[in-house]
Amino acid sequence: MKKLLGLLAILSSALLSVHNAQAASSVKIVAVVNGDIISSQDIQNRINAFLMTTGIPMNDQTRNMINQRVIHAAVDEKIKLQAAEKNNIEVSDKDIDASIRTFEKNNKIPAGGLKNILKEAKVSMNSFRTQMKSDIAWLRLVRSKMRGEGTLTQKEIEKALADAKKDLSTPKYQVSEIFIKKEKAKDIQSLVNNLRQDNRFELYAMQFSDSASASNGGNLGWINEGKLPAPLEKAVKKLKPGQITDAVLLNDGYYILKLNQRFDPKKDKPVYPTEKEIRGFLSNQKMENFAQKYLQDLRQNAVIELRN
Repeated sequence: MKKLLGLLAILSSALLSVHNAQAASSVKIVAVVNGDIISSQDIQNRINAFLMTTGIPMNDQTRNMINQRVIHAAVDEKIKLQAAEKNNIEVSDKDIDASIRTFEKNNKIPAGGLKNILKEAKVSMNSFRTQMKSDIAWLRLVRSKMRGEGTLTQKEIEKALADAKKDLSTPKYQVSEIFIKKEKAKDIQSLVNNLRQDNRFELYAMQFSDSASASNGGNLGWINEGKLPAPLEKAVKKLKPGQITDAVLLNDGYYILKLNQRFDPKKDKPVYPTEKEIRGFLSNQKMENFAQKYLQDLRQNAVIELRN
């Protein structure tokens, strides 16, 4: 009996070793960023987290774009964490725990309930915490780099207020955009079709758009009539508020525009922004512009290898 039990233990151990070896062999290197590896397991965790947090469906219309978006985001995450470490930016476990509690509160999840939600969505808690760490570290890094550069002058605020008042004397459109570069636009018509079935244009812009406006949900604000490039102006003029254009090819990519509102000074009463609103808008704009330029510089100087 002891011999039999011993043989069973050896067999069980051998089977477990084979299973672990097969699991390890199925994990592939997707990218290498300055020597740091991103694995297929990392990407799958992030895809699952993306689907969980956005609610965007994974289907024939979105699959390739989601994969591209997640890989791009994973590369940026590595770059941000590396830059933060190089600049001695520290993020503690307590910082991440606080961020998770805020995430639960904002999404009306009971305290501690995220763990089970991640498990059901097949998202590693370690992977989710790493993404949280990257976001916190990047915000701290950008703020530290911007010290002294983001101060607004009263002259800038007054000019912005004067421009806003003058601007409200002309017809204009309030428009949001999604811009996809040509080399990534294989599924552009599928994206248009999906947008016409799912009204969360701003969410899609944040996740897929290659434009700087992505961080703001693609919102371009109010644009004076005649200021859009001719092909885009022509497409927008055909829309009613809430509608979106077909994909319009312009220069190095495709634009999908959504008309949010129209303003006609002959019929509509203008609403002027307050100094507080102008100050907040300009501060956020400066920070976003700085962060985008800084990340672009880091990308250009990084050694990035993408593998199929």
